[in-house]
Amino acid sequence: MTGGRTLFDKIWSSHRVSAIDDASDLVLVDRILLHERTGAVALRSLATAGRRVLAPRQSFVVMDHVVDTRPGRTDATMIPSGTAFITATRDAARAAGLTLFDLGDAEQGIGHVVSPELGIVLPGATLVCPDSHTCSQGALGALAWGIGSTAAEHALATSTLRVKRPKTMRITIDGELDSGVTAKDLALHLLSRFGSSGGAGHIVEYAGAAVRALDVEARLTLCNMATEFGAFSAIIAPDEKVFDYLKGRRYAPTGAEWDAALVSWRLLRSDEGALFDAEHRVDARDVAPMVTWGVSPQQAIALDGEVPDFANVEGRDPRELHDRALAYMDLRPGVRMAGLPIDAAFIGSCTNSRLSDLRRAAALLRGRKVAPGVKAICVPGSTAVRAEAEAEGIDRIFRDAGFEWRESGCSMCFYAGGENFGLRQRVISSTNRNFESRQGPETRSHLASPETVAASAVAGAIADPRSPL
Repeated sequence: MTGGRTLFDKIWSSHRVSAIDDASDLVLVDRILLHERTGAVALRSLATAGRRVLAPRQSFVVMDHVVDTRPGRTDATMIPSGTAFITATRDAARAAGLTLFDLGDAEQGIGHVVSPELGIVLPGATLVCPDSHTCSQGALGALAWGIGSTAAEHALATSTLRVKRPKTMRITIDGELDSGVTAKDLALHLLSRFGSSGGAGHIVEYAGAAVRALDVEARLTLCNMATEFGAFSAIIAPDEKVFDYLKGRRYAPTGAEWDAALVSWRLLRSDEGALFDAEHRVDARDVAPMVTWGVSPQQAIALDGEVPDFANVEGRDPRELHDRALAYMDLRPGVRMAGLPIDAAFIGSCTNSRLSDLRRAAALLRGRKVAPGVKAICVPGSTAVRAEAEAEGIDRIFRDAGFEWRESGCSMCFYAGGENFGLRQRVISSTNRNFESRQGPETRSHLASPETVAASAVAGAIADPRSPL
């Protein structure tokens, strides 16, 4: 290959077991994450077939998807069959000898939050999970992607998967993000510009000065929404920020193994002149605080913008999607997003529920109150994040402002028949999907950064966190 190799090429080739055909390879899987919504299915199928988990020490199980997040929770949940999901996964994980982060454990939490904070995901590793937002973990220089439960069963039994090799795409973000502009805003900006199929069939490498300036948790947010971009996954070359973040984590190497790992990790970057199947450049100065107005993450605009006419987005949105979004969200072209009244505010999910997210939101909430009539909820991404936030007094700021302070879990990132915000409620949310009924029956969800959610909760309407409250 001329021009050098991409970061993806390096990880893929080091994990290729064999070529299957011109398009697919058998790839070694270093880490497997399971959760209670699909974990028991894969583990039970494996046991029924008379097979064992090949590498139980490299497989981890979290309780996150259907668990209740209200304080004092038990195995009981409002989601139909939710308790059965929890107990079946617990029993299957224990029977298989897997590491389980159970309810009540200090290390319980959302898989894509727990894995980085424990050092389960490492630069250059391959990691899979039956969850589309597994791509988050590419922020640490890993090749991480979502799979189905049948693929999870194969990975558990063999530590390999048949994978169609994705194309490569590099998105270089030049310059600096303005003050008050976050990684969530950057992710929504990219979706608005390139569309929700802009990364389809590709592994996206984020690069450039603006990406290097992001801290690790912000990079996790950016990579998290690669699945909304339609990408196979996303990845960022690991650097000293990543190495400092990982050092001392429970599952990170130590001693001489750490020193040896650093030597190899520092080689994990695309070579000068590496060729990508697609290249895009973005000026960070063009990115503003964003909010979605429609029913797809690509239907996003700057906070000070107006709901667009179809003529302004016809190169990206089909007419049917545009019209359906207007009707469902009860909006019309020309409506300004800033000042649009809300019924509820939600901070949480694997996109924006880490300690840095809560700190930034708390800075806006300190000494302020949630507007009358607004239901506001904060769900930390892990039990460890919750404990750290409480040690810093962040929970008190949220509570004093009028937010509910919850236990860790996916919570109302998605509605699966359990707890929800209610019929046709308008919600400002730090989550990653604004699909129809995503947070309740006919709930109208607007995606934004934690800061925008906090500012909007106080204002009682969508508000710019950079403006005085």
